[in-house]
Amino acid sequence: MGKRLRVQRLGKGGTTFRTRRKGRIDIVYPTYLKMKDKAIKGEVVRLFKEPGRNVVVAEVLLEDDSKCFMLAPEGLQVGQIIELGKGASLDIGNVLPLANIPEGCPIFNIEAVPGDGGKLVRASGAYALLVGKDEESAIIKLPSGKTKTLNLECRATIGCASGGERTEKPFIKAGKKYHHMKAKRKKHVKVRGVAMNAADHPFGGEQHHPGKSKSVKRGAPPGRKVGHIASRRTGRRKK
Repeated sequence: MGKRLRVQRLGKGGTTFRTRRKGRIDIVYPTYLKMKDKAIKGEVVRLFKEPGRNVVVAEVLLEDDSKCFMLAPEGLQVGQIIELGKGASLDIGNVLPLANIPEGCPIFNIEAVPGDGGKLVRASGAYALLVGKDEESAIIKLPSGKTKTLNLECRATIGCASGGERTEKPFIKAGKKYHHMKAKRKKHVKVRGVAMNAADHPFGGEQHHPGKSKSVKRGAPPGRKVGHIASRRTGRRKK
């Protein structure tokens, strides 16, 4: 009998597919009540890289002596004063509700629901555009090209998320790639199923082709559930 499939081992868990949670900081905006009525100021005291996250994190000391952690935009510097809330100026790094941001402005780390701390457009180098507003909602264009309608009270950071040129730097060594993927709870290197023997994977053997349909039933057992799981359709789309 062949070895257990990767999807079987991944489902069981274990140290091979586990990432350490130590040092992971919860990146959220300050409480909504603290910055709802007026803008509060803060000073960027530190910029640092966090394991498992590609965007630079900024530690901000607010005027009430409390600290918060934010995703840093391109161009943010240590010692810079930023503003959070209604009435803040349109400068890089400031946080405003969508109701106070003009159309066409690049934004990131956008709240999906007012007060959730920021859920959308948080990847390195990503930004969205505010394309329209009415009396009740705002329309943003996501990096994927899709549009989304949000509440005007949702907050966002002005600018573009830092780390935009991250993918241009090569890894050079396999070990660098291994540790990079391990910090994200991903196994590296991943072997293709068609490259295995028939005893090790349903796609293995027979001159390295699947040999059968890659679609499987929803209730297939774990050893067979690979490929297109309960696919609605297969093949090329007809024009």
